[in-house]
Amino acid sequence: MSKLAPSILSADFTKLGDQVKEASEAGADLIHFDVMDGHFVPNISFGPVVLKNLLKVDSAPFDVHLMIEDPDRYIDSFVTDKTEYITVHYEACPHIYRTLEHIKSKGIKAGVAIDPGTPIEALNSVMDLADMILVMTVEPGFGGQKFIPMTLKKVQKLAGYRNRHGHSFEIEVDGGANLDNVTSLYEAGADIIVAGSAVFGGDSITENVHEFLKRIKYSVDEKQINNLK
Repeated sequence: MSKLAPSILSADFTKLGDQVKEASEAGADLIHFDVMDGHFVPNISFGPVVLKNLLKVDSAPFDVHLMIEDPDRYIDSFVTDKTEYITVHYEACPHIYRTLEHIKSKGIKAGVAIDPGTPIEALNSVMDLADMILVMTVEPGFGGQKFIPMTLKKVQKLAGYRNRHGHSFEIEVDGGANLDNVTSLYEAGADIIVAGSAVFGGDSITENVHEFLKRIKYSVDEKQINNLK
């Protein structure tokens, strides 16, 4: 079953601790941190201080997405007892193999992200090293964007490549995920689905998380039924 990783970029920061706790208690598998520096992407979000303050909250493990230049300088700042993944962008890392090894040396799962315009073939040399590959399904930099349809085929292609070559990396998708497309994302091969406004918007975070998980489970059940035919 796919994991759900609500992105705090869309949370109400005046109630951040409470909302992260609610999403976690509702069943979210991870809490996603979109870290932006205003250089690699045209927006500034937050740094490790926010992450470390949320250590005080009873929450799901942390999924840290560094949308920043020269991420090697800052990786250690995001290593905590709750950090499960740290992901860097292929486009921001001239020495991507070394960067992923740096993350793994801290006992953290290492992820590499690619923008919508970057082909998956660019990652051939690190597919055996990466624990997760994140496919951006919007242009990185801002929450609440509309899902780019062509990226669904990219997820399918990556999943097929993984299966054919026996790789073990997980596939994460980030950008524009909602209740209308979450089933398609799962069926395309996504293992981790990042959702921001679709979780933290509306009247109830708990209900939003439950609905996401219900649709993922329904997709699993349908696959199991089809496999028996």
